[in-house]
Amino acid sequence: MRIVEEEIARAPGDMDVQAWRARILEWSDKLAEAEQQYLQILRIANKDPDNWMGLGNVYLREGKAQEASRALDTAIGLDPKRADLRMAHGRALAAAGDLKGARLEFQRALSLDPANQEVRIAQRSVFGEPKNELCVGQEDNAFNFLNPNYDEWLNLQTQWTPHWSTTFVGNFFQWGPAHAAKFQASVGGQLPKWGGLTVGGATAHDSGVIPKTEAFFELDRGLKISETRFIRGLEFTYEQHWYWYRDAKVQALAGVGLIYLPRDWTFSIGVTEAQATFPGLGNQWRPSETARLAFPIISREGKQLSGHIFFATGIENFASIDQIGSFTSQTYGGGLKFAITARQSIGPYASYQKRSQNRNDTNFGLNYGLRF
Repeated sequence: MRIVEEEIARAPGDMDVQAWRARILEWSDKLAEAEQQYLQILRIANKDPDNWMGLGNVYLREGKAQEASRALDTAIGLDPKRADLRMAHGRALAAAGDLKGARLEFQRALSLDPANQEVRIAQRSVFGEPKNELCVGQEDNAFNFLNPNYDEWLNLQTQWTPHWSTTFVGNFFQWGPAHAAKFQASVGGQLPKWGGLTVGGATAHDSGVIPKTEAFFELDRGLKISETRFIRGLEFTYEQHWYWYRDAKVQALAGVGLIYLPRDWTFSIGVTEAQATFPGLGNQWRPSETARLAFPIISREGKQLSGHIFFATGIENFASIDQIGSFTSQTYGGGLKFAITARQSIGPYASYQKRSQNRNDTNFGLNYGLRF
């Protein structure tokens, strides 16, 4: 400010220097003084769109959204091909409650400057965070000891409030001659100091290959460590899941520890202890472990590609009858996730499971997600 005041003393009629004084007043949060400074400038230099944009930005910070919109509309009238003016006008319209007009202005700004990430961020802000996420997928399992299995699924998750959500899942199976279907529903709650709790269940047309009914609950607790240390945060999950088949019962106890690392890398370790009860065979407890590493690959112009790899030993999927017998296994797998836009993603994945008794299972899958 001292330098600017000296320049004004040398050339009091230089409106560019006067405009710099107004900007410094705004940066110093002296908004009323900045407003008066811009009004004085515009009495003399009212053909400069930068002065109108400066006044509009001050009005916006003062909470005068309508006045800001009018000032920025004047600036656009002087130079309609400037993306920064369009973006500023869009923000003023959004603050005034005219979301339709704001979206239109942000779109005009993008057409003038397609590489402007700031405009894209502002554009997403007026749409608001989507509450729903719909995922659909297809999964194929090729075995060396029986016919292939196919599974299609649909998942709808709705975040009703910042603390409550619901999830509905439909699965459709074609396992050799058997056709089965399952419907699962759950509700989740989030408490700031206590973490998350999810409770749900499932019912099915089982055809003898999947559980007739299921019930489960999951506890989740996260802990932020630091923004600068190697370990940024920790998250712990505990789940109990019950599966009831026609002639068998399985209870699975699972715990997962997730570590948040720099640059959006994550590493998790999970342990599951399962108790299977068969008629005439009593109870059998079987452990399994899994480790998973997720990492970003590339991020460019709003599009992101990430991946993950995992290894598991003794892992068993207790939602299918072929998995609850007595065998050991090692599974290797991984996948990709390509964020086409902020609201759409597609993800292929694959795994290979080597079982005892010289058996194996090769799995391929593809899912598509849409947020709205």
